[in-house]
Amino acid sequence: MNIILLGPPGSGKGTQALRLVQALDMVQLSTGDMLRAARKSGTDIGKTVAAVMDRGDLVTDDIVISLIRERLTGDLPAGGAILDGFPRTLAQADALGALLDGIGMTLDRVIEMKVDDEALVRRVTGRFTCSDCGAVYHDDTHRTQTEGICDVCGGRRFTRRGDDNEESFRIRLLAYYRETAPLIGYYHALGKLRPVNGSADIDGVSAEIREALEEGVSS
Repeated sequence: MNIILLGPPGSGKGTQALRLVQALDMVQLSTGDMLRAARKSGTDIGKTVAAVMDRGDLVTDDIVISLIRERLTGDLPAGGAILDGFPRTLAQADALGALLDGIGMTLDRVIEMKVDDEALVRRVTGRFTCSDCGAVYHDDTHRTQTEGICDVCGGRRFTRRGDDNEESFRIRLLAYYRETAPLIGYYHALGKLRPVNGSADIDGVSAEIREALEEGVSS
C-alpha cells in the first residue's frame, strides 16, 4: 500500500508516519532525507543534487521525482511506502501520478490530518527539545517530570526551533493553504482522500488512520 499523509505543519504527520513504519512494515519516503542521502551517494543524480544545493537553488520537481522513482523501484518493505513532504502542489501531484502509472504502481490512500488552526499554533509554539538526546516536550501537554531535566537522558539543555514562534508559524500555515491545501480537493475527486481528526490524542489518531487504511476510502 502506498499512501500520502497530508496536513498543515504541526498536524502530526511525522509522528504518525513513524507509527505506520513500525506497525505495518512500511517505509517513510521523506523528501528531505532522500535529498541528503543522494547528496552523499556520489551517483550522477547525487552530484546534480549537490550542485543545486551548493548554489543555494531549489531542487526541481524533476529531480525529486527521479529520487522517488529510484526508491519505489528498488527494494521496498512489504507494507509499502508513505510519501512525506511530496507532493506539495498540484503540479507535483500530477507528476507523482504519472510516475506511479509509469512504473505500474498505485496511490492507495491520502490521509488528511485535520487540525484547527489555533490548536496548531498552540501545539507548535509550545514545543521544545532536549539538546542532548532530541526528546520532544511541550509547555502544555508534555512537560519534563522534573523542571529543567530531560526525562530520557537527564540533560539540562533545551532548545526551540527558530521558526516555532507564532508569527513564523502563521506564515508557514499560509503557505500550506496557498500551495498544498488544493490537494485536498484534488485527491477527493480521485476518490483517494480520507480525513481523520488530527486533534485527537496520538493513539486516537493512529486508530483512525489504521481504520481508514483497512476499511477503504469514504464516499
